Amino acid sequence: MLLRHYKFLIFFNNQLSSSQIFDKLPLHTNPSKMKSLLSSILILASLSGFTQNTIVATDGLTFNQTANHAHSEISIIPEPVTLIKQDGHFVLPENILIQATKPNELKQSINFLQERLTLPTGYYASATTNNTPASTIKLILTDKNDALIGTEGYHLSVAPQLITITANKPAGIFYGIQTLLQLFPKEIESKEEIKDMKWQAPCVSITDYPRLGWRGLMFDVARHFFTKDEVKQYIDAMVRYKYNILHLHLTDDEGWRIEIKGLPRLTEVGAWNVKKVGTFGSFIPPKPEEPRNYGGFYTQEDLKELVAYAKERFVNIMPEIDVPGHSLAAIASYPELSCTPEAINYKVRSGERIMDWSRGAPPLAMVDNTLCPANEKVYEFLDTVISQVAKIFPFEYIHMGGDEASYNFWEKNPQIAELMKRENLKTMAQVQGYFERRVEKIVQKNGKKFMAWDEVLEGGVSQSAAVMSWRNMKYGTEAAMAKHEVVMSPTQYAYLDYMQADVITEPKVYASLRLSKSYEFEPIPEGVDPKYIKGGQANLWSEQVYNIRQAEYMTWPRGFAIAESVWSPKEKKNWKNFFGRTEQHFKRLDIAETKYAPSVYDPIFAAKRTADGNLLVTLSTEVDDLDIYYSFDNSFPDRFYPKYTEPLLVPIDANMLRVITYRGKEPIGRMMNMPIEELSKRAPLKK
Repeated sequence: MLLRHYKFLIFFNNQLSSSQIFDKLPLHTNPSKMKSLLSSILILASLSGFTQNTIVATDGLTFNQTANHAHSEISIIPEPVTLIKQDGHFVLPENILIQATKPNELKQSINFLQERLTLPTGYYASATTNNTPASTIKLILTDKNDALIGTEGYHLSVAPQLITITANKPAGIFYGIQTLLQLFPKEIESKEEIKDMKWQAPCVSITDYPRLGWRGLMFDVARHFFTKDEVKQYIDAMVRYKYNILHLHLTDDEGWRIEIKGLPRLTEVGAWNVKKVGTFGSFIPPKPEEPRNYGGFYTQEDLKELVAYAKERFVNIMPEIDVPGHSLAAIASYPELSCTPEAINYKVRSGERIMDWSRGAPPLAMVDNTLCPANEKVYEFLDTVISQVAKIFPFEYIHMGGDEASYNFWEKNPQIAELMKRENLKTMAQVQGYFERRVEKIVQKNGKKFMAWDEVLEGGVSQSAAVMSWRNMKYGTEAAMAKHEVVMSPTQYAYLDYMQADVITEPKVYASLRLSKSYEFEPIPEGVDPKYIKGGQANLWSEQVYNIRQAEYMTWPRGFAIAESVWSPKEKKNWKNFFGRTEQHFKRLDIAETKYAPSVYDPIFAAKRTADGNLLVTLSTEVDDLDIYYSFDNSFPDRFYPKYTEPLLVPIDANMLRVITYRGKEPIGRMMNMPIEELSKRAPLKK
């Protein structure tokens, strides 16, 4: 294994000390952290008595190795900082005894581990505080802080007779448990008992800790409402991959999803629209008589329950109230929040077209979906909303949106003109900046920190405003250079609503984002002080996501890629290794009955015209070792059909190209039905 820095060959029977190894470190290595890491490795080595045929990988070093842990038995996502593979296996006994010296602090982890180990096995698991030889698993919180692993890291030792997880804080124990569960057979993910299984895990020693503190997923519950139990289901899936932030997008044009005391119409009116089925954004406008009964909202007690559920799994929930744009649900509820008199006739959006993007961003609004920055009632409204949101969600940040605010209604409004004159504002971006600064003061008054999408930088925000960069890495870079705290969530790597394969198989969205591209995500840009990059997250907007199964499909496996990008050392990222582990996790998701996208196996189509105008199709695959078989005769190909070896000249009378991928003798991809008409559109004849 080659890593970014130097390659060291260290034979433990030469009895090199940690100080001798430390002397060989590169000059740019962090001395205290690396020395601590090496000491931990040598301690683990001495305790485990491993042979020379052992992996010891660190985030800057590679020691002597003849084994490879990137195989089906050890496939951990995200990749740990260090892993030492040892001989032998731990076999789970039918009576599992979990020893925890500080059970009050580890109650959540003990309960979680008991449930996960007993449900699929049918075994019995109990807990004790006593130090007894009968212990199966030890959960140990350190008395003295281990600086190497921080607040979320852990040491995991799996020996033939005992599993030990050590951490400074309960979160580290919880994440160690996630790694431990990934060492057991895939059937550990089952929701029902599985008979005749040998529940064993390979012996390993792991030291692991996150690269970044903010590891988030954004779930849009505004475009389509997802129930409280469905949000819990999403949380359960994300914690397996060590995510610790759930960003809930609670308000938008299509729905207001949070109960606010004293503002009942927000949920009586704002939470409901007309149910439409098809391609969101192109629906026929609803007729007046169509029932507005599609949607829903969370009571404040519902949200407190979700907060508690997430906290037990070491996840913080960050609420988002998206203003001043994306506010049609609020305006339909309380038209006086708008600058536009016609707002009295507005309805909550049901997926019909309300924006004109033909001239780019910001869009031209066909209805005014913005709160009015010149209206004092708006700030009174937001004070009421934010004060209640702050009490429901203990997380330190409230996200206040700020994206895609259209200005065309503001530009012709006399109230806005008067505001600009009074405040000496020259542009509409500055008008929005005025709004954002006032909103931030309300957020701060309620004891919270203000975060918003990167557009807010254009009109000027205070130094204390945190920025979530979505349009491009460049905006996050600029914000960090200006010493704003930044969370990176750029479209080109982290937008989970984007298509994962060809448009003929995916719900049509603005762009595509394949798994391999997501895996390229590097949240800390070169030249930026890392202290301003809080972390990264992936965003699942739900315009085309109508149910929780589709939400899962869009999240996984790209969620694996983002998880590894924000947890694992940059130097350990390797696409082929990652995808090998991903395939093992597909099997785990199958057992867990979590839906995922197999799009990575689908062929990639490229069409062009030859010099004489004929249509030529090139096929490729995102992963290696796949064969592509095809047909033009309307039949369904298998491995006995022609195998793709070179670009295909499309027969003049063909109307369909069908392709499928195989690995060896086994079909692995979906049957793809590509109309020749579609290929012709992608490579039109020159006139």
